[in-house]
Amino acid sequence: MKQQYDQDYSAWIAETVALLREGRWQELDLPHLIAEVEDLGKSERRAINSQLTRLLLHLLKWQYQPQRRSDSCLDSITDARTQIELTIADSPSLRDYPASQLSTSYERARRQAAEQTGLPLSTFPDTCPYSPEMVLTQNWLPATDT
Repeated sequence: MKQQYDQDYSAWIAETVALLREGRWQELDLPHLIAEVEDLGKSERRAINSQLTRLLLHLLKWQYQPQRRSDSCLDSITDARTQIELTIADSPSLRDYPASQLSTSYERARRQAAEQTGLPLSTFPDTCPYSPEMVLTQNWLPATDT
């Protein structure tokens, strides 16, 4: 099955599922199966990090560019919160993960906000001015700070 994993990933998945359903444990490609299961957890955490960065970016733009506020920006904020919420609903053990990643995601969002707005990086606070609860609360928006 190792060769199948390297040559046709989709076929490898189908074969692995069939072997699992049939209880044919000895025929499983365990090293690749273990790696794939580990990657599932990484993928969920990456998705939260990505959405959290996007959410923080739009919150910063909302706060520091009030003249550019739009329904599109609100849609991005709402969608990012929804995607984080859905991921946590599927994996409740990740409930505290956004709070643990807030400062890392904020630093990325801060750099992106400076690039996208043309404002100096120093415009945006060095540390995240929003609590995890604020960031993830539906309909919460920062006040204008300029």
